[in-house]
Amino acid sequence: MRFSTRALAVAAVSLGVLAATTACTGTPSPAPSASSASRASDEPTRSASSPTPAATDVPAASPRPLSCETLIPADTVAALHAQGWSAMQRDFAFGPDPVPGGIACLWADPSTASDHGLLYGWAPISGADAAAREAELVSEGWVREDSDRGVYVTADPRTTLSRDAEGYGMTYLFGRGWVSVSDTKQGLILINPRS
Repeated sequence: MRFSTRALAVAAVSLGVLAATTACTGTPSPAPSASSASRASDEPTRSASSPTPAATDVPAASPRPLSCETLIPADTVAALHAQGWSAMQRDFAFGPDPVPGGIACLWADPSTASDHGLLYGWAPISGADAAAREAELVSEGWVREDSDRGVYVTADPRTTLSRDAEGYGMTYLFGRGWVSVSDTKQGLILINPRS
């Protein structure tokens, strides 16, 4: 997506994974397959009335090694490869500090310097760290929403130039013991490292 100067700074600080020539795009993510959607619905849920996980919560662990090829469904990976895209894997990070055990993947066409790409990331996170990160993002102008899937924290829509069909740009989803991120809220449905 094309970021304003402020949005680029927020994305760089929040993730520490974007290079100047490979920012995220608002290009729609490949449509989730039926199997992708059913796997996404198996994620742990938290009701809107549930508080952020307690500090005693233990971060979730992925049962298989995380990679850009396993973070999202195989049919989505195949579709991205078919259009000539590949993934650049980085540590999942908030600012300069990586989150142990997490990854962030920027999918783009490596042969072209452009501002088009897709971002998918996942990391285990404790309840106390999740609460602190949510509060930090909200203090920077991000918008927090509770849902039955967890807590969504989305970039301020006034600074987001590229959005999904529902108007959401870059979004984090905080679940019980984990956090995921995508360049759009809709992109989050594809992230499921437990499958």
